[in-house]
Amino acid sequence: MRRREFITLLGGAAAAWPLAARAQQAAMPVIGVLGIGSPESNAKQLASFRNGLSEQGFAEGQNAVIESRFAATGQYDGLLSLAFDLVRLPVTVLVAIGTAGVARAAKTATTTIPIAFANGSDPVKVGLVASMNRPGGNATGVSFYTSTLGPKRLELLRELVPQATTIAFLVNPTNPVTEGDTKDMEDAARNIGQRMIVVRAKNESEIDTAFATVAQERAGSLLVNVDGFFSTRRNQLASLAAHYRIPTSYNKRVYVEAGGLMSYGDNRFDSYRQLGVYVGRILKGDKPADLPVMQPTKFELVINLKTAKALGLEVPPALLARADEVIE
Repeated sequence: MRRREFITLLGGAAAAWPLAARAQQAAMPVIGVLGIGSPESNAKQLASFRNGLSEQGFAEGQNAVIESRFAATGQYDGLLSLAFDLVRLPVTVLVAIGTAGVARAAKTATTTIPIAFANGSDPVKVGLVASMNRPGGNATGVSFYTSTLGPKRLELLRELVPQATTIAFLVNPTNPVTEGDTKDMEDAARNIGQRMIVVRAKNESEIDTAFATVAQERAGSLLVNVDGFFSTRRNQLASLAAHYRIPTSYNKRVYVEAGGLMSYGDNRFDSYRQLGVYVGRILKGDKPADLPVMQPTKFELVINLKTAKALGLEVPPALLARADEVIE
């Protein structure tokens, strides 16, 4: 072979290598992840999600690609453009994590690409699926049912602070499910004879103002609604609750680990693992319409005794006995 021919052949082969690599990557299924916050703030949930994927034989970078798009915390308005961005790639499956607002953006962006969601709302009530057992359409997933657990958290908080006749409910007004959640909680409070005041916050300074309002209204306790923004501000929430001496209940244990008083909710990491399993099944050919919406099977009551003592609260023995974990 002449030298010029050899160089031409070598150059052509070298140019073909990255093309081959790109073709191989393009042949892999692309999983689009849509959420609120950042990959860092969702790192533990995404790790559990990847564990579920691996149970179905999928590993990022080996036989699947993951493309993530996260809107800034609390900025629900930016979700739709990010969802369309993932649809245009296109992705094989669109995964919507966080709140029902994220899943709604995904549903608006596509009616054909399979959607797998994970959030705390009732998926039938917020219009994500036709029914729990037969979702229909292109979406299914995991419902934490944290929103519907609000009345139960209210009962537990009343058991801990029976003298509180007025309870405050902290919500994020930019969250699309806030209106429905607020009505449900007001009904639940009315059913047990408690007065409820609603305070709203969509940024750090408004959280400060909300707590000042709760103190001014002399609310005896506070319930924090399910919201990704509040989760990122859990240290601020715990600090303000301690400062104003307001017994406060949350939906996730991370709040209690940050110094919050009490939480009641699902085992979130197992739910995200289940979500990964479902995405793996969809990649193998299962239709979202035929996959029932999964629900958590275990709920955790976590109490921070150190915080309770600082607030001057005596935790009833019966409530302590039902706690899955007590932080001292």
